[in-house]
Amino acid sequence: MENFEFLSPTRIIFGRGVEQRVGEEAKKFSGKVLLHYGGGSIKRSGLYDTVAASLKSAGVEFVELGGVQPNPRLSLVREGIGICRKEGIGFILAVGGGSVIDSAKAIAIGTPYTGDVWDFWANKAEPKEALPVGVVLTIPAAGSEASNSAVITNEDGWLKWGLNIEINRPRFAVMNPELTFTLPAYQTASGAVDIMAHVMERYFTDVKHVDLTDHLCEAVLKTMINNTAIALARPDDYNARAEMMWAGTLAHNGLLNTGRLGDWASHMIEQELSAIYDVAHGAGLAVIFPAWMKYTFQRNLAKFAQFAVRVWGVEYDFEAPERTAREGIQRLEDFYRRIGMPTRLGELGIGDDRLEEMASKSIKPWMTTMGNVSKLTRDEVLEVLKLAL
Repeated sequence: MENFEFLSPTRIIFGRGVEQRVGEEAKKFSGKVLLHYGGGSIKRSGLYDTVAASLKSAGVEFVELGGVQPNPRLSLVREGIGICRKEGIGFILAVGGGSVIDSAKAIAIGTPYTGDVWDFWANKAEPKEALPVGVVLTIPAAGSEASNSAVITNEDGWLKWGLNIEINRPRFAVMNPELTFTLPAYQTASGAVDIMAHVMERYFTDVKHVDLTDHLCEAVLKTMINNTAIALARPDDYNARAEMMWAGTLAHNGLLNTGRLGDWASHMIEQELSAIYDVAHGAGLAVIFPAWMKYTFQRNLAKFAQFAVRVWGVEYDFEAPERTAREGIQRLEDFYRRIGMPTRLGELGIGDDRLEEMASKSIKPWMTTMGNVSKLTRDEVLEVLKLAL
């Protein structure tokens, strides 16, 4: 086990009706808030009215900025920074899923900075301060409600890059599973894939003697496998939705990678896929992650065989552990298909015409390889993408 430090400072407020408390929580940080959200879904569902009423009841003034898109855009982040500076905003309230939360985090660190906020993502500067951020979560997927990560898409070159720093973590997250009842099946399934990918990025490690977190990772994966099927069959099943929502937070708040080194190549490859083609992040991961597994599993055969046995119940083949590992990958793909997710680029309408571009963009300008466990060169990334075809 590796040395580690663990702190998860985000206060979780979980359960039925908790969104009505958002005003009193926001007021602890500022009397003037930027209310940040995506499209019209929070207004159609009535959540917008609930949040607005709670803020007004607590005496909190708010300015709105909607319009966050999946794969959140840098241009809207810059607009939000301008609003915060002009209006003297002291707190940002993100109402939505990972894209809204990541956009809010970017606005938060960009507001006190005198340069361009993209400097942080381009590795030209390091944030030293940020406005506090709170969350009302509506989509369990990205885990951004308690993570140190924020992923933004720069329309100049269509670069989708992440920034992982501790000041990104929200101060609180209001989480009512009932708010997810109306999610379309495709979005529910896509979120499930994202959650599982966050766990698997941490799970496939070379670090030894991490049996506790191995079992924690496996428990979260099996929880997602069981409850995703229930939520798709019965969208208003509170218990299944609650399990998924809490699993999404635990998958990405840092607990599951304590003492171990994760990989993250699959995420970096998929980010350029969704930046160029604007596909749902989870759908892209359903294609890329199995392709990465097929390309790399022999480098860590024991862990992949363990994944097959403990997560999917594959009988261990003592004469051919490779067959055990391959069967685990196959069962993961079969699960993705059962929940309506793609497993090939062609299912997303993507051919081989921009694979070279994606492979090049996946490795950041200041890096020579990607991935912490299976370090991949640009040519190896291209091979993973070819497997995904």
